[in-house]
Amino acid sequence: MHSKKQVPVKYYVGIDVGSASVRAALVDEFGTVVAHADQPIQIWEPQPDHYEQSSADIWAACCLVTKKVVCGIDASQIRGVGFDATCSLVVVDKHFQPLAVNSEGQNYRNVIMWMDHRAVSQVKRISATQHRVLSYVGGVMSVEMQPPKLLWIKENLQESCWEKAGYFFDLPDFLSWKATGVTARSLCTVVCKWTYTSDGGWDDTFWKMIGLEDLVKDNYEKIGNHVLSPGESVGKGLTPEAAKDLGLPEGIAVAASLIDAHAGGLGVIGADVKGHNLPCENQPITSRLAMICGTSSCHMGVSETPIFVPGVWGPYFSAMVPGLWLNEGGQSATGKLIDHVVRGHVAFPELQSKAAASAHSIYTYLNSHLDLIKKSLPVGFLTVDLHVWPDFHGNRSPLTDLTLKGMVVGLTLSRGLDELALIYLATIQAIALGTRHILETMQAAGHRINTLFLCGGLSKNPLFVQMHADVTGKPVVLSKEVESVLVGAAILGACASGDFASIQEAMAKMGKIGRVVQPNHEHKRFYDKKYEVFLKLVEHQREYRSIMNSL
Repeated sequence: MHSKKQVPVKYYVGIDVGSASVRAALVDEFGTVVAHADQPIQIWEPQPDHYEQSSADIWAACCLVTKKVVCGIDASQIRGVGFDATCSLVVVDKHFQPLAVNSEGQNYRNVIMWMDHRAVSQVKRISATQHRVLSYVGGVMSVEMQPPKLLWIKENLQESCWEKAGYFFDLPDFLSWKATGVTARSLCTVVCKWTYTSDGGWDDTFWKMIGLEDLVKDNYEKIGNHVLSPGESVGKGLTPEAAKDLGLPEGIAVAASLIDAHAGGLGVIGADVKGHNLPCENQPITSRLAMICGTSSCHMGVSETPIFVPGVWGPYFSAMVPGLWLNEGGQSATGKLIDHVVRGHVAFPELQSKAAASAHSIYTYLNSHLDLIKKSLPVGFLTVDLHVWPDFHGNRSPLTDLTLKGMVVGLTLSRGLDELALIYLATIQAIALGTRHILETMQAAGHRINTLFLCGGLSKNPLFVQMHADVTGKPVVLSKEVESVLVGAAILGACASGDFASIQEAMAKMGKIGRVVQPNHEHKRFYDKKYEVFLKLVEHQREYRSIMNSL
């Protein structure tokens, strides 16, 4: 008998730059994360609403984590590299050296983070133009997009930054340039955050109308005139310098990148669901909503034809899944909000010590504590008199109102662990109610979504997942690999290597389902009432602000 020759497994490296850390994973051709590493990165907050990072610090972290995950692996089996990152703005001079995005002149702080809200007045002026490109971003410019940040730099750092700038990169594109030496941009970044349109490219009239006519010069060289589809191979792969930095062989395929949330969507939305009795089985991928839940949350829905949803970004053609239009809703603070509420409570030190004594995380302990105090009630019903409006950092979707503030209704003088657990629960419910608000707005515009696919850090919290199922009334699918964003980045590398014919083929093979969480339909009436209260909260906020503004 002749034994079959064993074919070596193919591996891909996915590198994800989040808000506070860089992560890398070695992922095999079947979508299994074989090795994983992470490294924190610095955030500077020189003044309120100003958040800055360093591209050198970020690249150093990318190199460190990549070397860790490929250690001991035969380099010939590593076929491609994919990057994803937050949609932060990187500024470099004509020689690709970092330029300060701050008045202190600290050049190493050359990144304006996605969550930076310094450009609020610029956003208002850009939105007021009602230029046609704004119809692709929900009708209103967002402070998380790049045009207002660029305008802020021109108006506030004219000599020290604007006039010296050679290139403005979205962070995902900066990483692919650093790896390949090619300044090509990803269709994902320029369409979603820069107002590039997939049918017409850059619109000269928009940039001139908002006062950034300088960027039109030299065929948009500063912001990109060579655009690639996500997953397309960039240049000749890793340069010798980048290969040495990352601990990988020279010439390995490097993919055109994605924004981090879109990589998460790629990692989960195309998974094979056969045999799980889900409403999206035998339905097109357009019946699914991918939710990437971390510091903030993004809600990704795709359609075969463009759907314009008020207050929801898009439609963007081929920005995530080639050939399909993407709409992207979002909540600016979710994981960050839960942390803020829990850690700011007077009972937090008690929670910390009790969680440590039981060898559990603070959130596992809180979930257990809620089970203890619920008595005969379902856990969710504990908040019948406690309600939260979650926009502590403004509303991204579907109200697109940066000025909205958080609200808590139903507080008492109690200060103990029970009260901390209840406000934690009410905050999670508020985030889920916000998702329902986004979902209903998308459905009203023409989407037909019946199943949620969750990934990201918050998807590890069973209470967060169950509340999203119960509040929306839809089943929630969790991926087999918790690190779906990294799997999505690796899928890009797999496509760039040529090992898969398309992103769709790679998604189906490398995206795997783990667990399905069904909604408890017996609780529907309670959450319908909570949703009524939820919508009343924002009405009341606008009413009292109108009263005060009449002074």
